[in-house]
Amino acid sequence: MFESLRTACGIARSLRIYYGQREHAKAMDRMYARFVQRGDLVFDIGSHVGDRIAAFRRLGAHVVALEPQPALVTLLKILYGWRSGVAIEASAVGRKPGTIELMINTDNPTVSTASGDFVNAARGAKGWDTQRWTKAAHVPVTTLDALIAKHGAPSFIKIDVEGFEAEALAGLSKPVKALSFEFTTIQRDVAQACIERCTALGYTRFNAALGESQTFIHADWINGADIARWLAQLPHEANSGDIYASLA
Repeated sequence: MFESLRTACGIARSLRIYYGQREHAKAMDRMYARFVQRGDLVFDIGSHVGDRIAAFRRLGAHVVALEPQPALVTLLKILYGWRSGVAIEASAVGRKPGTIELMINTDNPTVSTASGDFVNAARGAKGWDTQRWTKAAHVPVTTLDALIAKHGAPSFIKIDVEGFEAEALAGLSKPVKALSFEFTTIQRDVAQACIERCTALGYTRFNAALGESQTFIHADWINGADIARWLAQLPHEANSGDIYASLA
């Protein structure tokens, strides 16, 4: 009973953060409109409470949304499962199909993760001292290649999976037009691995946005070496953000 209440409070917190600001929604629409047009297919990997689903649907895109947390899958089905143009799959995304242990942060579900290294990096890190992963669940894993085989190639892939981004990108063998992946300053090595993977896939243009700003840091697209250098020099207090990769 107490655990269920904590889960509900954690989800309510996320709903307030991600749906509570109209200007934030407008900023998301402006950002994603760079990559998404009406009728496009988009993959939302790590949907959480679905605010990105809402943005992609406002832009007229069809969305395949992946979320492994059981309580959040239930929420997503309530919010979006009845809408046309949205497919929700209860799965994590990695380098190969199978199952994996998901470590759930009940009080702050946005940082639940399949990466033990992410949890270890958070321990003792400034700004992360209150985070606790108190539950675990075994969840299915699929790959980006398998999703493309099932649904078709998307125009854009958004990846936000708390330290598991490089594993997700390892399951993509051919590039799509553009993608984004989250980074954190407690795990720069994961983001650097993602940049290397994107470069190997043929991406030549990169940019970044800090936190939930939905605003590009760089006035022009830069190359992989430059975005890697920018990431390495970023102060710890920047905490997190998203790196965008686009084909030439």
